[in-house]
Amino acid sequence: MSIGDVVQVVLIWHPSGVVSSFLPGRSLLGLDCATFHLGAASSRFKVIPELDMQIYDAKKMAESWRTVRKNTVQIAEDIPADKYGFQATPDTMSVMQILAHMATSTHWAEQLHFVDKKSDVTGPDFGRYMGEGGAIAATLTSKDLIVDALITRGEGFALQLEAMTDAQLDAIVTLPGGSKSRFEMLLGIKEHEMHHRAQLMVIERMLGIVPHLTRARQSR
Repeated sequence: MSIGDVVQVVLIWHPSGVVSSFLPGRSLLGLDCATFHLGAASSRFKVIPELDMQIYDAKKMAESWRTVRKNTVQIAEDIPADKYGFQATPDTMSVMQILAHMATSTHWAEQLHFVDKKSDVTGPDFGRYMGEGGAIAATLTSKDLIVDALITRGEGFALQLEAMTDAQLDAIVTLPGGSKSRFEMLLGIKEHEMHHRAQLMVIERMLGIVPHLTRARQSR
């Protein structure tokens, strides 16, 4: 591809401003649906309307979140209760602490986006939300309580998430370090969950447990 070439690009657009493309190996971020640039010159593209465009909206985000949380619940169930006190190293969280943290990790987002509906968030706001979540996590002191919290709190978050409109997802929230759309902030909840789930899957291996996703792949 060179400057001045006319290329055909199929775009998928989300109201948050994220634009992705079927053009191999490329992602167009933050562009409008009119023009993109190859070097100094602009090229035209054609949107193919007959294709069924799949927009990653609140419902799809909620579906994806449910899948991620379901996998977390499976890990929580697979690790025996007598191993919940296990720590990979003395200065890291135990299995119970990680899972309790994950079970309550949606609290700050629920308060910020669904309850208070803030568009300007301060450091003390975050401190208060995180403190409340930490207090709830401290009450989850058994495997049964943790698994129940993962299930009920996870579904409660999904129901609120899928009710968000595109306009709400597109709204910009001012933060102490800059600003983000609600879409990006809510997507970060799933990313956070997957980060800790990866930790737990390594811990499973340390405990001699084959993670369920690996078991599923091996059985195919």
